[in-house]
Amino acid sequence: MRYWLVKSEPGTYSWDDLVKDGWTYWDGVRNYQARNNLREMKKGDRVLYYHSNIGLEVVGIAKVIKEHYQDPTTSDERWVVVDIEAVGPLKTPVKLSDIKSDPRLKNMPLIKHSRLSVMPVTKKEFDLILKKGK
Repeated sequence: MRYWLVKSEPGTYSWDDLVKDGWTYWDGVRNYQARNNLREMKKGDRVLYYHSNIGLEVVGIAKVIKEHYQDPTTSDERWVVVDIEAVGPLKTPVKLSDIKSDPRLKNMPLIKHSRLSVMPVTKKEFDLILKKGK
């Protein structure tokens, strides 16, 4: 199993939207590195759900339920989606400032490549975020 972080602006598609819908395909990715990360995701992988721009915090856990396929929002074959479903919220959202202040998380792509919308995280990073979120 691998671990990931996806970012979404709450006004575009929030954690509450995912919970309400149950699942979604993760579309609209138009960055090659993020696209390549989508291609690496496997069914069962765990995903940290991060609110960007507003909130700046990890708010929930999702899982990959379907591996990559053509993004239905475009006819351009270069772009793919994966299906994810909500697993559960974090009891306490983990703020970006908390992540940045923890030296054990200093190498997270969230800090080093802050504009990337889909990124890998290590199991250690994933577990630390879960612990912080109780």
